[in-house]
Amino acid sequence: MNTDERWDRLLRIRTTGRDDSRSDTYHYPYEPTPYSVLERLASSGLIRKGNHLLDMGCGKGRVDFFLAYETRCACTGIDFDARMIEIAERNRLHAVPGSRVRFINKPAENCKIPDSVDRIYFFNPFSTEILLKVLARIRASWYRAPRTILLFIYYPSFGFRDALTADPLLVPDREIDCRDLFKNSDPREQILVFRTGEPDAAESQIEDVP
Repeated sequence: MNTDERWDRLLRIRTTGRDDSRSDTYHYPYEPTPYSVLERLASSGLIRKGNHLLDMGCGKGRVDFFLAYETRCACTGIDFDARMIEIAERNRLHAVPGSRVRFINKPAENCKIPDSVDRIYFFNPFSTEILLKVLARIRASWYRAPRTILLFIYYPSFGFRDALTADPLLVPDREIDCRDLFKNSDPREQILVFRTGEPDAAESQIEDVP
């Protein structure tokens, strides 16, 4: 039994396997984050019991269940695919940390960011075009309720990296290296961490997002 299967069994969930049946130009296939990467994120100390994490493109809910279990944070998963949300909800019925997790079936770009959210996770769930709309919603939430928000981007695409670097609200915080967890030492095997900074330049760019 491999690491992913062991964690799924411990958490009483089923999240393994890639699924590209609903993928298109804007929404990318479901592929769960390896548990070894999530272990490294959990051990970073950047997510704690009092945090509320938003999982963009949650799929079957692996990130949410694992981090709720390991860090005791609250987790909300968002996914546009109703079938994936149904699977995530079935997992929640039996999951060990199910009481701290909830799911929303809605396109990320149409979802208002709760002002309680202070951690956001991405694993290339959608196109850069959608990311830009999501970033506008993050800025709107920040201006309603100023706070430190950390964004975690696993296996970042060049488009995501460029969009995040260019956003006037965000500043690079650190990189969590995950290359040693895999055989090929892929330089993209990392988690980029961005945080909200002092967005004076962003104030003129804030959008009135419903």
